[in-house]
Amino acid sequence: MVSKKDDEEEGFKEVEIKYKYIYGPVSSWRLGSSLGIDLLSQNEKICNFNCIYCQLGKTQRYITERKVYVSVEKIINEIKSLPPDLEIDYYTFSGRGEPTLAKNFGEVVEALRRIKRSPIAVLTNSSLIDKEQVRDELAKVDFVALKLDAYSQNSLKKINQQAPGIQLSSIIEGISRFRKQFKGRLALQIMFIEENKDHIDEFINLVKRIKPDEVQINTPLRLSDVEPLSKDEITRIKERFDELDMDIVSVYEAKHKEVKPLSSEETLKRRGK
Repeated sequence: MVSKKDDEEEGFKEVEIKYKYIYGPVSSWRLGSSLGIDLLSQNEKICNFNCIYCQLGKTQRYITERKVYVSVEKIINEIKSLPPDLEIDYYTFSGRGEPTLAKNFGEVVEALRRIKRSPIAVLTNSSLIDKEQVRDELAKVDFVALKLDAYSQNSLKKINQQAPGIQLSSIIEGISRFRKQFKGRLALQIMFIEENKDHIDEFINLVKRIKPDEVQINTPLRLSDVEPLSKDEITRIKERFDELDMDIVSVYEAKHKEVKPLSSEETLKRRGK
C-alpha cells in the first residue's frame, strides 16, 4: 500500500493505493530488490504442482489449462501507479501459483517492456516448458529461474506431486530446447530437502546436460511443512556443484538487500518458490 497525492481545490489530499496484482518490492536472495507480479491473483493457489514444501499450502485442485486470470490493463495500471523513484532490480513474475498458466503472460511482458526499463525475471516450476508457445514467451524476459527438484519421475511425484500427464523427461527436453533459444540469463533452482539430498550425482548430470548460467541451491527457509537442510548440509551440497564451470549460489550464503515494501503484509504472502 502506498500514498499518492491527489489534486483538490484547497490543495492536496493523501490517497491510499492498495495493490492487488503486484507485491513488494521484496528482498530476494536471487534478484535483489524484486517487484512481484502475480498474474493469477486468486484466493486459491493456481498450480499444476503440489510441492510438499510449498509455503502457500496444498494445491486444492490442479489447474492445467492456460487461461487469462487478470487482464493486461489491470496489471499495467498498478505498475504505472508505482512511485517514479522506486528502485527495482527486477520485475519478477511469480506469486500464488505457476505464472506460465496465465495465457496472457507474454502480452504482459511486452506491455511492461514498453513502460519500464528494469530487467524482467520469471520464477517458474518448468512444468509447461515443453510447450513451444511457453518457451517463446519466456524467451522475452531477461532472467528465467527454472525449478528442477526431481532427478527421476518417481521423485517428481514424491516431491512436486505434479498434475497427471506431466513427465520429467518432457520437462528436461523442454529445458534443453529453451537453453538453445534463450539469450538471457538462465538459472536452475533446486530445492534440496531430505528426499533428494543424496542424489547430487543425478542433479549434476542434469546440470551438465542443460548448461545453465547459474545453479541456485535452495532449502525451505520460509514457513513450510518440510524441515530445511542445515547450513552445513547445504554447504556440502554446494561444494559438489562448485566443480562445475558456472555460478553456484546458495540460499544460506546470499546477501539480502534492504528493501521497504509498498504492498500489504497479506499481499506479500504471495511470494513463492
